[in-house]
Amino acid sequence: MPPSTRTVLLDSALRLLDAGGADAVTLREVGKGAGVSHNAPYKHFANKEALLAAVAARELSERVAEFARVVQDCPDPLEMLRAVLHGYISWALDYPARFHLVFGRWTEETPELAETGANAQSALIALVAQAQAAGSLPAADPERLASLVRATAHGAVGFAATGHLSADGKGHADPTDLIDDLLTYLTRAR
Repeated sequence: MPPSTRTVLLDSALRLLDAGGADAVTLREVGKGAGVSHNAPYKHFANKEALLAAVAARELSERVAEFARVVQDCPDPLEMLRAVLHGYISWALDYPARFHLVFGRWTEETPELAETGANAQSALIALVAQAQAAGSLPAADPERLASLVRATAHGAVGFAATGHLSADGKGHADPTDLIDDLLTYLTRAR
């Protein structure tokens, strides 16, 4: 079955986003890249913000699906969390425009984006809570601990992307090294 027009439009938007950031994404260019009429995107998205919100929602859904695959393949909760964070960092470094879109400031938050954002946050909190229940992480508010881990990952990605963190340079670590360090420190603190 061929993909829906909406899916083809989102794929086109992702290509534009990856090539030139959010500024490169216009409804006209998305339609052109999807091989549909220049009016077709307007039948699916009210404006550029709605289109970008749909792209961000799809990216978050894919992150949650990746979390689920990792959890299925790894029996140890702490190693699940580590693998999820490593994958998350890899995605952020491989697709910086997607990362900035998803975690940038939103002027229009759609119900779809709000729901997928909540699902992604819940999945991370659940992983942290599982690692706490297994005794691998200290007892604490799992939402705050999840925020600490995510903030470390985001900061490390930002530093690496701007040249302020690398294994053979500043910081003597890459972003996954810092996550590993943080999880080691938290494990020792339990």
